[in-house]
Amino acid sequence: MLDLRKLPLEAQLTALLDGEVSPEQRHELEQRLATDENARRLHEKLRHGADFGRRRLDDVLKEPVPLALVRSIKSTQPPKTPIAQRAMRPQVKLAPSGPQALAAALILFVVGCGIGYFAGTTPDADEIATTTATAPANTNNWLGDVTAYQRLLIRQPRHLVEVPASQAEEISSWLTTVIGVPFRVPDLSAESWTFQGARVILGDNRPVGQLVYSNSDGDIISICFRKDAQPPESDDFKETIKDEIGLVTWHNAGTSYVLAGPSAEATLGQLAMKIATAI
Repeated sequence: MLDLRKLPLEAQLTALLDGEVSPEQRHELEQRLATDENARRLHEKLRHGADFGRRRLDDVLKEPVPLALVRSIKSTQPPKTPIAQRAMRPQVKLAPSGPQALAAALILFVVGCGIGYFAGTTPDADEIATTTATAPANTNNWLGDVTAYQRLLIRQPRHLVEVPASQAEEISSWLTTVIGVPFRVPDLSAESWTFQGARVILGDNRPVGQLVYSNSDGDIISICFRKDAQPPESDDFKETIKDEIGLVTWHNAGTSYVLAGPSAEATLGQLAMKIATAI
C-alpha cells in the first residue's frame, strides 16, 4: 500500500475519507486529527466537499430525460446498409476491457471528488439560505461524530483530555464560554467512575463539550453536550448501540446530551439518568 506520509496532508485525509488506508495509517491520522486543529479544519472541509459532490451527482442522476430526446431516439430509422456490405466491414469492439473500465471509473471518481471539493468550498444559494434560517439539528451527524471521538479515546488512553480534572475551575469557565451552556461536573465516584478531565470536540461542525471518566478496568465513558439551535421532538432517554459503543441521548433546557461508553455496560441507561439530574 502507498506510504501516505510521503503525500500532502490533503491527500492523506482524502484517502482516509475514501477508506483507502490501512488500520495503522488510520490510527496515525486519527491521532493527528485529535491534536492538530488545522488538520481537523481541513478534514471537515474535505468531508463537506465530498458530501456536496455526491449530492450534486445524485441530483443530476435524478433529472428526467427530456421528452423530445426520447421521441427523437424512438423515431430514428436504422441504417439501410446492405447486409453483404456490412459483413465486409471489420467489427469494432466497443466494450472496454477490465483494466480500461477500472481506469475510466477511477478517472471519473477523481474528477467528481475534485468538482465536489471546489464547489463545496464556495457557498451556494442553498447554503446561504441555511445560514440565514434556523435549521433542525442533524442528529445523525452529531451522534456519528461523538461515536468517532469515543473510539479515538479508547485507542489512546494515555491522552484522554485537553484539561485535566485537577483544573476544575478552568474546565468550568472554558467549556461554558466555548459551548455556551452552564453545567456541573457530575460526581460518579459512587459508580466507580473517576473524572479525568475535559476536551472540546466537533459534532456536526459545532463545538461540543466532552467530560471524560474511566474506571479501574480501563473502561472509558464520556458525557458530551452542546447547545441546541432547535429542540427535538422528545426529551426522553434513548439508547443506541453502534458496534462496540453504547449511546444514551436526552435533551433538557436547550441542551442535547450524549453519554457514550462500552456497549457491554448494562448500566449506561441508569447512569445517564443520574447524570441528567447532576449536570
